[in-house]
Amino acid sequence: MGTAAGGERSVPRYVQIADEIVQQIRAGVLKPGDMVPSESELVDRYGVSGGTIRKAMVEVRASGLVETRHGKGSIVKDRPPVRHRSSDRFRRSHRRGGKAAYLAESAQSGATAKVSVLYIGPMEAPEDAAQRLGIDAGAQVLARRRLYFRNGTPVETATSYLPWDVVKEIPELFAENPGGGGIYARLEDHGHEFAEFVETLQARPASKAEASELALSPGAPVVHLIREARTTEGRVVEVCDTLMAADQFVFEYRIPAAD
Repeated sequence: MGTAAGGERSVPRYVQIADEIVQQIRAGVLKPGDMVPSESELVDRYGVSGGTIRKAMVEVRASGLVETRHGKGSIVKDRPPVRHRSSDRFRRSHRRGGKAAYLAESAQSGATAKVSVLYIGPMEAPEDAAQRLGIDAGAQVLARRRLYFRNGTPVETATSYLPWDVVKEIPELFAENPGGGGIYARLEDHGHEFAEFVETLQARPASKAEASELALSPGAPVVHLIREARTTEGRVVEVCDTLMAADQFVFEYRIPAAD
C-alpha cells in the first residue's frame, strides 16, 4: 500500500468505496429493503475492478447493515437497534409488573417482541458455566435455551444454566412459560432474592452456524455476553450465555463515581 504526501498512508480504494456505501445507508439514501447496487453497477460507477468491489462489499457486510441473499445480492437491513439498559432491565419492579427483562426493554423501545423456546431440560453443565455456578463440570443443571425475535427478526439466543438443587422444587422453571416476570420472578418467589447481576461482554465475528441462526451475513459482528445472577446470600443461581446481533443493541451502563 502506498503513502500519501507527508508520509501518511493512503486509504485503500475498496475501503473508501465501502465507507461511501455505509454512509449512504446511514444517511437514508439507501433505505431498509433497498438493494445495494450490483457489482457491475458499482464497477461502472467507481471505475474499478470487480475484485475491488468484492473487497468493498466484504467491508460493507461486516458493518452489519446489509444482508446477502443467494441469487439476489445485498439488501439493506431493517434492524433498528434496541437500547439495552443494564442499570434498568433487571429492576424488581419489572418482574412485579409481570415483565421479563427482554420483553420490558422491547416494550420501552416500541418493538414487537417474541420468544421461542428451543429446549428445556436436564443437561451436563459446560465447564465455564459450572465454574461460575460453583459446581463440578458435568454436573446436572437445568438448561433453558431461547431464541428472541424483534419485529419478526431473530436478534438474540440465550441459554440459562441453573443448579439442579435450586430448580428441582420449582416446577414453573421446567415450563415453556414460567409465568409473569420470567424465571427471575419464580426464583425470588422461592426465596432466592437477587443482589446483583454481573455481565461480561466480548465482541467477535459470528460463526457460520451463529450467523445462520440470527439471519446475519457470514462473519457479521456479534456480542457474546455471559451473565451471573447472584443472590443476597452470595450464590450464583443462574448463568446465562447469550449471543446478540451487534447491530441490534446499544449498551448503556451507569457507573457510580463514588468511592
